[in-house]
Amino acid sequence: MRCQDPRQCGQKLIRRQPLKPRKEPEILVSRHLNIFHLVVLGVGSTLGVGVYIVVGEVALFVAGPAIIISFLVAALSSVLSGLCYAEFGTRIKWTSSAYHYSYISVGELWAFIAGWNLILSYVFATASVSKAWSYTFDGLIGNHISQALQRAFSQHMPDYLARYPDFMALAVVLLLTGALALGARESLLVTRVFTGINVLVLIFIILSGFFKGDLHNWKLTEQDYTSITPGSGGTSSLGPLGFGGFVPFGLDGILRGAAICFYALVGFDAIVTKEEEALNPRRSIPWSILITIFICFLAYSGVSAALTLMVPYYLIHPESPLPQAFLYIGWDVARYVVAVTTLCALTSRLQSIFFPIPQVIRDMARDGLLFQGLARVFAHTRTPIMAIMSSGNIAGLLALLFKFSDLVDLMSIGNLLVYSLVSFSVLVLRYQPEQTLGKKEEIDISKHETSPSETVPEARTSRILKTLWFPPSTIPTLKSGQIVYGCASLLVLLLTILSVILAQWPSQVFSGDPVLTTVAVLLLLLITGVTVIIWRQPKDPVPEYFKVPALPVLPLVSIFVNVYLMMLMTPRTWTQFGIWNAIGFLIYFGYGIRHSLAGNNH
Repeated sequence: MRCQDPRQCGQKLIRRQPLKPRKEPEILVSRHLNIFHLVVLGVGSTLGVGVYIVVGEVALFVAGPAIIISFLVAALSSVLSGLCYAEFGTRIKWTSSAYHYSYISVGELWAFIAGWNLILSYVFATASVSKAWSYTFDGLIGNHISQALQRAFSQHMPDYLARYPDFMALAVVLLLTGALALGARESLLVTRVFTGINVLVLIFIILSGFFKGDLHNWKLTEQDYTSITPGSGGTSSLGPLGFGGFVPFGLDGILRGAAICFYALVGFDAIVTKEEEALNPRRSIPWSILITIFICFLAYSGVSAALTLMVPYYLIHPESPLPQAFLYIGWDVARYVVAVTTLCALTSRLQSIFFPIPQVIRDMARDGLLFQGLARVFAHTRTPIMAIMSSGNIAGLLALLFKFSDLVDLMSIGNLLVYSLVSFSVLVLRYQPEQTLGKKEEIDISKHETSPSETVPEARTSRILKTLWFPPSTIPTLKSGQIVYGCASLLVLLLTILSVILAQWPSQVFSGDPVLTTVAVLLLLLITGVTVIIWRQPKDPVPEYFKVPALPVLPLVSIFVNVYLMMLMTPRTWTQFGIWNAIGFLIYFGYGIRHSLAGNNH
């Protein structure tokens, strides 16, 4: 099915799924999960590789001890995105996927982008966790595996790949893939037990850091840097190490660290999947998300503080920071306890990350946006075998060849994009008319209009400003929904331009550069004006679900923060991210746009 004209192509890109769920057998589910149960689930799905590995990478190379502030910024961004997820989770009860949220609210192209980047996030997260598992196990046995592989392969590996192929990480992914293909299911009991152990060990690490830590490690001077001996993990020059104190890499390091630390706070969306089992979901889901993010922030900031107090940040071991920190302070037994606990936590995190991937791929394939063969289900185990094998092979290849830092950065940027799309979807869907209205109901809507002449096409041009400020209806209409869609899209463009300016030239903007400062001010004025236009439009009056407060400001702030953090990513990350999405667009425009079930149903 080919486009006859540009308008027809544009309509295909924004065609939407109905708000109603697919017709599937009804399963009665009892509501028994309270806020405590949901928080345990959320914490178990969030605490993992971030607290055991990422803290070391960010503290050593990006933020220093100020990683604590980086986690605060990342947590605030997660709160904004979490509230948007909570609205969708209570409003659209038959799905918990950002892919379906986008398909229902903003259209097919955005849904494909959300789904494709969800796959990126899950696949790269699986690869990074398996690589962290390999690092931890190798450190536990004396780093013999990595040393042998590095001697054999380091000279043959290009600079843009890891120093050596990580065969252990590959084996972990393949074992997990095989287990899932054979019909294994995620165990809530295992998650709860490991979460309990995880929290106890993290409390031990935090207390140890405050008892054995040295505040001087947050007040490093030039003499501390110049006294570094060769082979200690740093260099004698100030450049790579920062400039001392609590914030050695400056504000730029804090914000760049926040963009990476966002990776560590991903996982709270698991709470939304339990909407049908939650007691009073309108209240319990948003509160559970907020409490989960708060607990995880306390854990991450506490561990970061303990780590940077125990060890000068420039001596942190990037691949095994916590066990090596206990070795540094002379607590050898604690080192092994922490290493074993890390392996348990990473094993639990692996199953929670990898299990959703085949479902996303299968949903997109069933909708015709990906190759339909990926939706094939193996009759014996009733598992989407092709989706499992394809995602497992990709994750295994990434774990084998890519650097851990690249995997983390790509997972972070993918999630930031997906969460931005969720916020955008909330903003647009709240102002849309009910999608199930028939012609009779559409006629009834006109009764709410203040002047029937406002709907006459000839009057639109002359009354457009009045229509934007004084909408003719008290409930959403097709016209008001289109106005919001267009204004929201314009705002995303303006916020992206502003984010680029603030991320690339912050000092020039705030020092009064005549060109950049003027452009930034004009962008702020335009953003304010367009936001007011959206605010004046009628909203969906249905009160049955949790609603994001301060609409449209809060979703727009969420989008801005997420996009700004994305702009802080390195050119290397953007190049790899662009390649991934270029492959996705080739698939969509070469296959998905023609085989979409939404298009065939029209």
